[in-house]
Amino acid sequence: MKKNHDDVSILLVEDDDIDARAVKRGLSRLKLGNPLYRAKNGVEAFNLLQTVGLIKDPYIILLDLNMPIMGGLEFLNKVRKNAIFRSAVIFVLTTSSADEDLVAAYQENVAGYIVKSDVKDGFENVFNMLEHYWDVVALPTTGQYQAAD
Repeated sequence: MKKNHDDVSILLVEDDDIDARAVKRGLSRLKLGNPLYRAKNGVEAFNLLQTVGLIKDPYIILLDLNMPIMGGLEFLNKVRKNAIFRSAVIFVLTTSSADEDLVAAYQENVAGYIVKSDVKDGFENVFNMLEHYWDVVALPTTGQYQAAD
């Protein structure tokens, strides 16, 4: 059964308030009603994921790499080692265009790597891409992740 676009929750893991506001504006301009949750680092993001019932399935994570306390690569590693969350759909959305970050992120099976400076028209292009993505891709629920173990 295909879900409505607005049923896909978005977890934004971003420490920069300006970028977070730009992401919210991008959602608003496209009139997307997706639930948006924000964490300012990997520790907050992991805690949000573990809060049962808070972030509804299915969900997509937009992850910055350069953050305090727990950065994006450390968060990715922790998520991929967790039986419940390891199959989460994660897109990196970062300022880093460093090859070592790109390779490290893809080694953790990210769905895509987006460099913020390459994004034209604010974040609207990102959300257009995501909207098309969840139109054609079946997104599992956390319960399905658990059943596979």
